[in-house]
Amino acid sequence: MIGDLSMLLTGSYRRTLDDKLRLSLPKQLREQIGFPQQTSLFIAPGTDKTLVIYTLETLEKLGNAMDKLNPAAKDARAFTRLFFAQAQPADVDRQGRLRIPTELATLAEISSEVVILGARNHLEIWNTSSWDEFLANTRSRYDELAESVMGRCSDTPHAPLN
Repeated sequence: MIGDLSMLLTGSYRRTLDDKLRLSLPKQLREQIGFPQQTSLFIAPGTDKTLVIYTLETLEKLGNAMDKLNPAAKDARAFTRLFFAQAQPADVDRQGRLRIPTELATLAEISSEVVILGARNHLEIWNTSSWDEFLANTRSRYDELAESVMGRCSDTPHAPLN
C-alpha cells in the first residue's frame, strides 16, 4: 500500500475486543504511530477479509495515488467508491483503544478474537482463524516469496552488515 515512507509499523499481536468492539492497541504500535499526539486514525476494508488502519497522512497519500488512476477505468471507479465509502474515522481514546464499526467488523468476520499486524505503513486487523490459516498456508513459502518480492526491489539491502 502507498503510505508514509518514514512510518515503520511491525509486529503481530493477539487481542480480544470488548463488547463495544473496542480494540486495545499494543503499546509498541501506539508508540510507532505517535500516540498520544496522533489519535486520529481511519479504518477501512482491506484485502483477504481484513481491516486496515491508516493515519490521516497515509490515507491522503493513498488517495493521491488513486487520483492518478484513469477515472474512466471501471475497476478503479468501483474500488475507489467501495474503499472510501466504507472508510471511517477511528479515534484512539486515552486508554489506547479504538472502536471498530459494526459494519466493518461484520465485513471482516471479526467478533472478539483478533490479530493486529504492523504492515509497514498501516495496521491490519485479522480474524484469528483467518490469520492462522494464512500462516499455515503461506509460512512454508517464505523463501520463495522473499526471492520473488525482494528480487523486484532495486534498493533492497541484501548485503551483509559490516
